[in-house]
Amino acid sequence: MSALGVPLLLADVAAGGTAGVRELFIQTAYIVASILFILGLRSLTKPDEARRGMQMAALGMLFAIIGTLLHEGIVTYTWIIIGLVVGSAIGYPLGKFVPMTAMPQRIAFSHMFGALAATLVGVGEYWHMFLDGTVTDPSAVRGKMVALGFEVLFGALTVTGSFMAFGKLQELITGRPITYKGQNAVNMALFAGAIGCFLYLIYDPANVTVFFVMTALAFAIGILMVLPIGGADMPVVVSLLNSYAGLAASATGFAIGNNVLIICGALDGASGFLLSVLMSKAMNRSFGNVLFGAFGAAPTGGSAKSVEGLTVKSISAEDAAVQLAYASKVIVVPGYGMAVSQAQHQVRELAELIEKKGGEVKYAIHPVAGRMPGHMNVLLAEANVPYDRMYDMEEINDQFPEADVAVVIGANDVVNPAAKTDPGSPIYGMPILNVNQAKSVIVLKRSMNAGFAGIENELFYDERTNMLFGDAKASLGKLVSEVKTL
Repeated sequence: MSALGVPLLLADVAAGGTAGVRELFIQTAYIVASILFILGLRSLTKPDEARRGMQMAALGMLFAIIGTLLHEGIVTYTWIIIGLVVGSAIGYPLGKFVPMTAMPQRIAFSHMFGALAATLVGVGEYWHMFLDGTVTDPSAVRGKMVALGFEVLFGALTVTGSFMAFGKLQELITGRPITYKGQNAVNMALFAGAIGCFLYLIYDPANVTVFFVMTALAFAIGILMVLPIGGADMPVVVSLLNSYAGLAASATGFAIGNNVLIICGALDGASGFLLSVLMSKAMNRSFGNVLFGAFGAAPTGGSAKSVEGLTVKSISAEDAAVQLAYASKVIVVPGYGMAVSQAQHQVRELAELIEKKGGEVKYAIHPVAGRMPGHMNVLLAEANVPYDRMYDMEEINDQFPEADVAVVIGANDVVNPAAKTDPGSPIYGMPILNVNQAKSVIVLKRSMNAGFAGIENELFYDERTNMLFGDAKASLGKLVSEVKTL
């Protein structure tokens, strides 16, 4: 709203009576909602403020919904009430009972519904304009067609793309990259065709055939864009699709004249794009790979190094407990294995015992540890691990040489030295935690299975590394019991 917007709106209120009061209330609710969205997003940058940030964002959404429900264009509330009941029945279990290990696919699932809503609004608006005969002069709505076409194009590809990402993360379809010769060329041709339809619709908005061809192409692009991407890289894809959903929502706001959709869509689109770039950097992926697909597969040359002939050293819970009980400095490295076994509470209990015996415990968090950014932070915070004990990779990497023991709990690729030492490795160049520089390393792992990258981990064969095999939760429980006796 411009600087003159409020005075003009107040003047309209004075002149418009009840209608003016309603419009003032709606726009005020939208302004409050937008402010709360921005403050909520800002709070998510700090772990100790993240919960409050989510609460502010939820309150902002409540204001946005209330403002929308007062819109004069609503003829009946019947379907809105039905949607509220059905949506709540679906949304509450998704938010309350879905485990953290399944959060990435839940987010992808949510993106699908959000993008579907934007797409249906776009199709409905187009239908109302041209199939119901509301618009008699198509040239007069070319500006609106820009927003409408953008909304449907990005909304449709996000629907199918999010569904494919959900399927891969949930293992309903293979997590391996599905590729074929000339795939990128086909994808680019389809995208060029969709953009061509979009541009033609700006010239001739009333061409219904072109509109639905563009929509069909967008649905196809979403599928073909995600198929060549491996399951390990799905979090980056989900973040990018989040950006697309935000762009579609913002375009919806322009198409129907809704200020809060414009603002929150822009916030969602920009934050999702920046997160995708940061995650790509943390995984040593170029953003071009994300945009054009066909990444996530290992190079055909494979790793230049082999672990043939090397052996791992196993350690008992009793011996590991002795090391930890008398260590001056311990660095814990949580990974997806901790999330799967829900062992965060045992991790916190073990750390408290070490601290009671005079040791110092810190937590090293890799940007892409787990299945989504912040995954480990959320799990540790759930177990009441102090926020000031959690350190980002850049903050703690220089401290590993000082650590008496580094405890790796279910992490794999993010601690693999091959990322620094083996140019032939598919993860070469990826920033990792310098666990191999610690004086001693204890790795809690179910088996010697490879991580997402599908390669052996040199760290497990290091002479300073000892493997404690078994479920992380059970192994940590044994460690807790043994440390208590020392």
